[in-house]
Amino acid sequence: MKVKVISVLDDNYMYLVIEEHTRDAIAVDASVAKKLIEIVRKEGAHLKAVLTTHHHLDHSRGNPDLLQRFPELQVYGADDRIGGLTHRLVHNQELKFGGINVRCLFTPCHTSGHMCFFIWEDGCPDAPALFSGDLLEQLVGQTHRDTLFVGGCGMFYEGTAEQMYKNLSETLGSLPKDTKVFCGHEYTVRNLKFALKVEPSNEKVKEKLAWAKARDEDDIPTVPSSLEEEFLYNPFMRVREEAVMKFTGKTNPVEVMRVLRKEKDEFKKPKDRFPIPAVLAFQMGFLSQSSSDENSPPRT
Repeated sequence: MKVKVISVLDDNYMYLVIEEHTRDAIAVDASVAKKLIEIVRKEGAHLKAVLTTHHHLDHSRGNPDLLQRFPELQVYGADDRIGGLTHRLVHNQELKFGGINVRCLFTPCHTSGHMCFFIWEDGCPDAPALFSGDLLEQLVGQTHRDTLFVGGCGMFYEGTAEQMYKNLSETLGSLPKDTKVFCGHEYTVRNLKFALKVEPSNEKVKEKLAWAKARDEDDIPTVPSSLEEEFLYNPFMRVREEAVMKFTGKTNPVEVMRVLRKEKDEFKKPKDRFPIPAVLAFQMGFLSQSSSDENSPPRT
């Protein structure tokens, strides 16, 4: 199973998962249809389906264009707000595309219909992959609004700290520790800076931050991480650690999560913030949307 990492817009990632024997492929979070089609052609792949983690346009706006190009394409997601949706998913539903298997993990919080995708290939020795959308902010990056990112987690736009705690500690925490994490945005350096503020003595955070800065300077993606790594440096997955509890002044893990998210929100400098009315207008589709990487507005 080959995972093609595709950088789009300002800091988004979309992915192409390819079964190498048949060249059949599925896309994850197809935000820019033209670029995805170009990659599919270069790879000699056959696009069978699109998996969409949530309805925000920077993760789903390419779906309608792809359906026009490939009328038989299947578009999966857990939210009716997803453009071009053809198949509505539920928690723990499993899909199969040739030798590629997908387990759908419902992770509401960033949005009420957020879904992560756990993927593995029959007979393949490679570690399985988790496509976390905006659930985890790979602390390998800046705080965003999705579920999991390298070293962080997404903003609680349509959910609660209780939901995020369950998402990270139970839903994702039960997956194999060697699972590779492919998040929706490149926010690693800023996430790790926050992690260092939370745990200034954590050597794993220091090592990962130095590594991420070097990658950033060379314009190289920091994805994937692994779940095992995230438990070492992502404060949102370390809510029971003494240093993290001390930072928040709380001992209940849900309360620790709540305080961490509040502190992370305030950690962003004013210049990093995109005005809330503009964010909402973009998500509702009221702002112009260029497929050009350079001209596209910030996403949420």
